[in-house]
Amino acid sequence: MNFHFALQLLLPAFYAFSMSLADLRREYTLAGLRRAELDPDPIAQFRKWFEQAAGTRAGGNFRRYCINIYKALFLAETSSVPLEVNAMTLATADRDGRPSARIVLLKGVDSRGFTFFTNYDSRKGHELAENPRAALTFYWSSQERQVCVAGDISKLPESESEAYFRTRPRGSRIAAWASRQSAVLPNREALEAEWKQLEAKYPGENVPKPPYWGGYVLSPIRIEFWQGRPSRMHDRFRYTKQANGAWLIERLSP
Repeated sequence: MNFHFALQLLLPAFYAFSMSLADLRREYTLAGLRRAELDPDPIAQFRKWFEQAAGTRAGGNFRRYCINIYKALFLAETSSVPLEVNAMTLATADRDGRPSARIVLLKGVDSRGFTFFTNYDSRKGHELAENPRAALTFYWSSQERQVCVAGDISKLPESESEAYFRTRPRGSRIAAWASRQSAVLPNREALEAEWKQLEAKYPGENVPKPPYWGGYVLSPIRIEFWQGRPSRMHDRFRYTKQANGAWLIERLSP
């Protein structure tokens, strides 16, 4: 192997191992956030930011194009493919207040709040049954933005869970039966054997929804919008739901 070629392969690994975690940081320089730019309705504001992150909003594609040019010139990043913009951290806690968190996918947002689907018998399902309050965090690195949401959780009507379940790929519907989510498995082979048995049991597209699987909606009482700024002087605005249903908007210190 050519020596210089081998050196080019090894140097990134060398620097990665030699760099201290304390040295990993970035400067946020893309944009600011002003009070005048905010929609009075936090759900409408969330939709605006979400569509910009996904590049589907009018102006969102242009914004993403400018961000990609900036990253290519100054950050040595060239990918223009957005990651799962609907990925969010869901934080729950049991009745004793012990927290846990995981990534789930947002599947809807409307006046009721933020919707996702899961196994009701999973760890998060048991925790939500014991303590029906949760928090969500969205982080869109390419936009230098995050949204933090907190509120009360309730199950979706069974009809909505049924309707969404029918839209899932067949393999995912079978997996909802095969996986006793969060239960201990002896090995991977046991899970795959269960999936194959269920695939034979449901050979067509008509795979019913398990009774222990369905949706939740988080009804927000607090939503915060965070825009990264230079020198950690970030812009933060918090919406807090008032007793009369109105939203109080306040700027927070970074």
